[in-house]
Amino acid sequence: MNLSLNDYLEELRPLINVDCGTYTVAGIDFIANEMAMKYESMNGWSVKRVDCGKAGVGLEIRNKPDAEHIDVLMLGHMDTVFSIGTAAARPMTTDAEKAYGPGVSDMKSGLLNVVYALRNIEQSVLNELSICVCMNPDEETGSLYSVDWIQDTAKQAKNVLVAEAARADGGLVKARKGMARYKMIFKGKAAHAGNEPEKGRSAITEMANWILAINAMTNFESGTTLNVGVVAGGAGANIVPDLATAIADVRFWDNSEYDQVDTALNGMTQAPFIDGVSIELEREAYKPSMVPTEQTKALMTLVEESAQELAIKINWKEAGGGSDANNTATLGVPTLDGFGPIGAGFHSADEYLLLESIAPRIKLLMRVLTKLAENKQQKK
Repeated sequence: MNLSLNDYLEELRPLINVDCGTYTVAGIDFIANEMAMKYESMNGWSVKRVDCGKAGVGLEIRNKPDAEHIDVLMLGHMDTVFSIGTAAARPMTTDAEKAYGPGVSDMKSGLLNVVYALRNIEQSVLNELSICVCMNPDEETGSLYSVDWIQDTAKQAKNVLVAEAARADGGLVKARKGMARYKMIFKGKAAHAGNEPEKGRSAITEMANWILAINAMTNFESGTTLNVGVVAGGAGANIVPDLATAIADVRFWDNSEYDQVDTALNGMTQAPFIDGVSIELEREAYKPSMVPTEQTKALMTLVEESAQELAIKINWKEAGGGSDANNTATLGVPTLDGFGPIGAGFHSADEYLLLESIAPRIKLLMRVLTKLAENKQQKK
């Protein structure tokens, strides 16, 4: 494969210079159309648009749409975390070493690397493997509207490769913490804080008790952590507050320990600290933890061999953040992440893509697919 870096960057640029934060449906639709055209211009690929509700459209792309099983499922997301106006304020730029812009490494370059790998791979590999590429529109907010589709597809798959960015040191991701996000609404009773405070029921006091209880659930040894990161409430210092809200983030390695946290939080809604206050608890996002199985370790070995053959240095990381890899790994499907180019500064104005990593990571993905095809052929 002879990669023209200039051609690659010009193909990447329109994917960066459009606002496509989660639920920015017009921007998501633009990305979906761009990506669909790339696959439609390649012979032998079937492109299906998937309705993901308020999040917009997803893409499911297969070379063998009628195959009973999928040998390799490759995942990526089309959304970013950035608000409308970001693309105009910070369009894609480059210097001698890096490209910059919203979503440049998380994860438009990963989506494009998959395209380049499949454009350039030997036809014999495509003849051997049933390949599916899924791109969803709402990964950054927990894949709420696409998770059922992603998991239903993954149940047909033998291997899952996720094209999120490789870590800054070249690391691939073998494990990810699970995550959950809860919104809590506390409803009390307002009263004048000077004249008759005893008639009030403070929603903020209830929330404060919840925060202390939530903090106490953290277990640093096992890696289960809870953080109340957003709070709001009250209308004035002289009013007993009748409404307060809070949002809590939960991270965990042990899925069963998270289940205990979830049970505890739901139980607390039935036993408020302040009599007369009610609590509504909504789980806004959830991804189970991604922990390697023996089958995953076999896939890791194949990836390591591929990297060695290409003289590419890799290492394995355990990430605190979640991705759609969590949603497929929990099904028992061997799943590895970080197959995009090297990048860092995710979710910030400092996000970058390391230019020298683009071609090697395309070649690594191609080599992994080739070895999977060779292994399948040998088993026949």
